[in-house]
Amino acid sequence: MINYNGRTFVSIENTENGEVSSQTLFKYRQEGQIISAAYSGGEIVQGTLIGIVKEDGGLEFRYNHVNNKEEIRGGKCVSTPKILPDGRIRLYENWKWIDGENTEGSSIIEEVVE
Repeated sequence: MINYNGRTFVSIENTENGEVSSQTLFKYRQEGQIISAAYSGGEIVQGTLIGIVKEDGGLEFRYNHVNNKEEIRGGKCVSTPKILPDGRIRLYENWKWIDGENTEGSSIIEEVVE
């Protein structure tokens, strides 16, 4: 089982309709099967996510943030982990805005060692 507690991730790839960028940092916390994170940077002023760590280590969560246009955005995401040769985690994410836009996208975030 992957433990995400205390890990920090940065976006390395995102589809055009996403707002997360290489300037966005995600700081994860985990208690039991509950995952949460605070994120900010780039277009994101402040964001939070909360969800579940599945038995295979994958994540299912909802996210909400305020962007630099002072818009409140939100969506849902399913992330599939891959353990890199150096032990860091890379997450392949499929997400969907569930606000007015209702479009889908994909992104990759990767653990950074601080």
